[in-house]
Amino acid sequence: MAMNDSINILNSAYLAVEYIDSFLPDNPLQQPFKNAWNYMLDNYTKFQIATWGSLIVHEVSYFLLCVPGFVFQFIPYMQKYKIQQDKPETWEKQWKCFKTLLFNHFFIQLPLICGTYYFTEYFNIPYEWEEMPRWYVLVAQCFGCAVIEDAWHYFLHRLLHHKRIYKYIHKVHHEFVSPFGMQAEYAHPLETLILGTGFFIGIVVFCNHVILLWAWVICRLMETIDVHSGYDVPLNPLHLVPFYAGARFHDFHHMNFIGNYASTFTWWDRIFGTDSQFMAYKEKEKKQQLIMKKKA
Repeated sequence: MAMNDSINILNSAYLAVEYIDSFLPDNPLQQPFKNAWNYMLDNYTKFQIATWGSLIVHEVSYFLLCVPGFVFQFIPYMQKYKIQQDKPETWEKQWKCFKTLLFNHFFIQLPLICGTYYFTEYFNIPYEWEEMPRWYVLVAQCFGCAVIEDAWHYFLHRLLHHKRIYKYIHKVHHEFVSPFGMQAEYAHPLETLILGTGFFIGIVVFCNHVILLWAWVICRLMETIDVHSGYDVPLNPLHLVPFYAGARFHDFHHMNFIGNYASTFTWWDRIFGTDSQFMAYKEKEKKQQLIMKKKA
């Protein structure tokens, strides 16, 4: 009975969104995107699309999303939004991070990406434009992937902090006490494999078109680069996502090393009490701000 109720609710929600979508104006970018997509299908093999297309999407998205945080360090006005203002970025750290990223991207992640084609073939995942899911279905699928990845990340990340194994694997990621966007995927190769597994679970569960692979890559990179940015910028659209952790939440993890283990949402840390030190820290900050206002 409960299962049927849940299905009915989901069906009703889907119909409601579909009804609202019918009143929205046509997307002016849809036709150019359709033309580009069909051009790609006509001129490249599925293997090339799944492998090299996925690599290009990852690399372009990653470094483009890192640009704002990189530029912020040169804008004095933005420094008031930097969370750890006493720990500025250095060229030495950024160069070291960039070199490690290139190694991880091309020697760890690329071999995994090469399996994308075989995944789509084995599960008969379509590439055709006509079978591409609507935007709201894609958004729902990416959210589902995020929920799954977040659960995986919380428990495996917390395990990597165990004192018996921390110094062998996860310590690499914590070389930077004050994180910056490009550092999001700076990690030991084993950590890239362990925590990266959570990314693929949602794909296996939800994937019904190759576009989800790329949409989820972009969403995941957007989130992880944001929480590692080191800046808590107002009017960040990601803050509209329910229970979104954000930069302050994860920045505290790099400062404190203990707690705030989840990647995207706050609920696992709240359930298991691993956000207690963060909550105490926030309360202390509020009291200090009140004292400063009274003095002013």
